[in-house]
Amino acid sequence: QAVTSATVPQITIQCGASFGAGNYGMCGRGFDPRFLFSWPQARTAVMGGEQAARTMQIVAEAGMARKGITPDPVQMQAQFDQIVNVFESQADAFHTSGLVLDDGVIDPRDTRAVLAFCLDTCAEAVAHEPRPMQFGVARM
Repeated sequence: QAVTSATVPQITIQCGASFGAGNYGMCGRGFDPRFLFSWPQARTAVMGGEQAARTMQIVAEAGMARKGITPDPVQMQAQFDQIVNVFESQADAFHTSGLVLDDGVIDPRDTRAVLAFCLDTCAEAVAHEPRPMQFGVARM
């Protein structure tokens, strides 16, 4: 509630791993921050690759057990590795930025300058708040 009710500009810099509910809790895209940037090494996903692969492995093994099928360890490891690779490649900062899940990837050395620009932009937006229309809708 503290994040959603905040009256200050919400500006997020993703500098490390940002997975699942933690992403929301730290003012990720779901909380609609005014600006959201990532550092090049940042990772963003629903969950980490290994966690996703383990979850899928548990589900697959349980399904096979219900059918009385013995899992093939080689096939299970191949599936595990494939899931890890897919999740890891999709968690990359440049991949997520390409999907417009942030406002861009910034050089960590430029963080202060970017934050200063964002704060100036937020202050300017408050100073030039749009006024409600003072007239009705014209119809022709």
